[in-house]
Amino acid sequence: MTVRIGSVWDSTQQVLAGRASMLVPFAAIGFVLPTMLQVLLVPQTSMAQMSASASATGLLVGLIAIVLGIWAQLAIMALATHPATTSAEASRAGVRRLLPLLGVAFAMGLIIALVVFVPLVVLGLSGFDFTRAVAAQGNPALMPPLPSGAALFIGLYALTLVVLGFWLMARLMLTYAVVLNERRGLGAIRRSIALTRGMTWRLIGITILFSIVFFVAAAAVQGVAGLIFRLILGADRITWVLALTGLVGSIVTAGFMTMAYVFIARLYVATAGVPVAAPHHPEDGSPLI
Repeated sequence: MTVRIGSVWDSTQQVLAGRASMLVPFAAIGFVLPTMLQVLLVPQTSMAQMSASASATGLLVGLIAIVLGIWAQLAIMALATHPATTSAEASRAGVRRLLPLLGVAFAMGLIIALVVFVPLVVLGLSGFDFTRAVAAQGNPALMPPLPSGAALFIGLYALTLVVLGFWLMARLMLTYAVVLNERRGLGAIRRSIALTRGMTWRLIGITILFSIVFFVAAAAVQGVAGLIFRLILGADRITWVLALTGLVGSIVTAGFMTMAYVFIARLYVATAGVPVAAPHHPEDGSPLI
């Protein structure tokens, strides 16, 4: 079955227009609320001045942000996958699939960490002076030189990772949707790769275009908001200016993330052929969507 990206985008727009009142609360809780908690609970100080209790609070807020963000992503995709899904059903679906998705995300993150760790191993074997590099604190003039062989390897390795990264972003795009709808664990990775077969270049193009539009829009809005807050609060309250600007940026991010996850849900429907039928209630033990 050939999937037209244009049709998926049209379907995405229909969901955004028709279910906006249901999507907004999840986006607000999952993507905006964590930033508000950061502003209200974590002191607006530098990392050097932050106390142990403030650091612990910041860590707790970060964990809450991760949980709320993933729950919101799942709930938004649940609403977008089936037109009959209610907000309560979407919320329960997000809670029910939260732990399985965290497991999948942890496994993927572990693999990424191992991949990123390879250049450090190469640098260590080549005799790179890490102590001097840490003492340089990012100052290029004080950084120790990279051994030529290690520099060549790291350059080629980074180029390979960039190419592989684009491929993975495209082929793993449906992983979360599969975890939500098909109740799979790590098998969702293989299922996503199967569903996106033949669409790699189109999905890479969409990802790049989305990223460009998102970063341009976010930079423009935050630039204007930062200027306004600085004029209102004054230059001596730069920490609050940055915090409030970040809050405005989180609202923009929430809008783009909602659109992205609705698109992913509609792409899953188009590729997996999800039947249009009334969702089951959780009491009978069957899937919602």
